[in-house]
Amino acid sequence: MTRRKILAVVLWMSGALLAFSATAVAVRALAPSFTVFEILAMRNAAGLAILLAIAALKPALRRELRPRRMGLHLARNSMHFAATYAWTLGVTLLPLATVFALEFTAPAWVTLLAVLFLGEAATSGRVVAVTAGFLGVIVIVRPGLAVLEPASLVVLGAALGFAGTAIVTKILTRTESVFAILTWMSAMQLVPNLIGSDPAFWTKADATHLLPILAICVSGLLSHYCLTHAYRIGDASMVVPLDFLRIPLIALVGWWLYAEPLDPFVLLGSALIVAGILWNLRAEATGARA
Repeated sequence: MTRRKILAVVLWMSGALLAFSATAVAVRALAPSFTVFEILAMRNAAGLAILLAIAALKPALRRELRPRRMGLHLARNSMHFAATYAWTLGVTLLPLATVFALEFTAPAWVTLLAVLFLGEAATSGRVVAVTAGFLGVIVIVRPGLAVLEPASLVVLGAALGFAGTAIVTKILTRTESVFAILTWMSAMQLVPNLIGSDPAFWTKADATHLLPILAICVSGLLSHYCLTHAYRIGDASMVVPLDFLRIPLIALVGWWLYAEPLDPFVLLGSALIVAGILWNLRAEATGARA
């Protein structure tokens, strides 16, 4: 990868991290009034409406929506639907930092799967980033009885689903546009979310829900827009370790908004995570110069 591409990946992932964090906060705010299916239905419906409105204004984008590689789209969205449901449920049951830490067992799976199915190189920098990230997660979670709680196992299942989604997304970006991937995602996942929702769930919304609903709709689409662009530019095994930065970011959000304790182990684990990422970025940049 060139240094320009490395910078582009970092910038796209920065946008994704901020959007995913905003999504988690919005889920917390909506959870007392809406089910997980209803929250996700709002996100998918808004995303689909926005994307179709853009397509209506730009004929070139409509051509990108011709049905192609629908088997891969279906596989991607089935995995992502199950993983997103599990993750959203975890956000309502566990501290935010714990949810994000458990989720980040995914990069180790992504790196392994990317080598097996995408032919990506397991460079020393990427291995260091994943290893440091995984050790950081271990430090944060401190495996014990708490990790064996059902809610924790649900989030671990979500991590595996997200890893599979990342691999299929990377495969799709080789031939499909970001716009097509996001539109089919919103359309395919909207159907099961509506089936699982109360037909009149929208009547529960009032003025106090306006801001979190707006946040879930905008950040839900923006997060995947940024993430998919990052996958288009960089190798999956280089992109995913950057996602570890969500852990220290969401820990600060949980402390600021919900008075969740800022555990010193979270800070120590986060330091390991950041060190691994910086090492990998330096290695990628050195390779780019070479």
